[in-house]
Amino acid sequence: MTEIRLEESWKASLAPEFSKPYMAALKAFLMERREEGRVIFPKGSEYFRALDLTPLGAVRVVILGQDPYHGDGQAHGLCFSVRPGVRIPPSLVNIYKEMQEDLGIPPARHGFLESWARQGVLLLNSVLTVERGQAASHQGQGWETFTDAVIRAVNAQETPAVFLLWGSYAQKKAAFVDAKRHLVLKAPHPSPLSAHNGFFGCRHFSKANAFLEKNGLAPIDWRLPETPE
Repeated sequence: MTEIRLEESWKASLAPEFSKPYMAALKAFLMERREEGRVIFPKGSEYFRALDLTPLGAVRVVILGQDPYHGDGQAHGLCFSVRPGVRIPPSLVNIYKEMQEDLGIPPARHGFLESWARQGVLLLNSVLTVERGQAASHQGQGWETFTDAVIRAVNAQETPAVFLLWGSYAQKKAAFVDAKRHLVLKAPHPSPLSAHNGFFGCRHFSKANAFLEKNGLAPIDWRLPETPE
């Protein structure tokens, strides 16, 4: 555990995972792919970026994604987010459209979502790595088991949180979340293929903040800085 670079509250909560066989197999897989010359996104220091920016006790909202972006310069460890200067992906464009309709927030001119993460929005992909140009190339290698443990840790917290589950994949993955204690909001994925089937008009951002305030927690400021942090 001493060699694992991970925010301390998550490190304490997830310690058992790092000694399980699936994690050893995942590590071996990643090392093998690198030795074969495969380019893996995001870089190694950012595999756990979502956890590092949002400590376990600070989580107020969980947004679940599936895989990191597989294009050069995009992925940096937060679902739906891209590095400054990178074209805003279509799903995030639609997220911004819904935010504007829901909260009146003009769309940001960048796709860098770290300010949300620093406020307690856990931007978690189910799979934390991918190979350049090959979508879903690291599915089924063990990351899903690890991120299930992440979700279980949030679910077990006494402080209630909001789970924004967009699309059937996210909804199935977090099906075990206790909806009696936490607020579980479901909608179609914001992808251009499905956003018009109910993502637009879901008003998840205002509903999340209303729940947080009702439970004595600070709402999320969904506005992004004009200039990426």
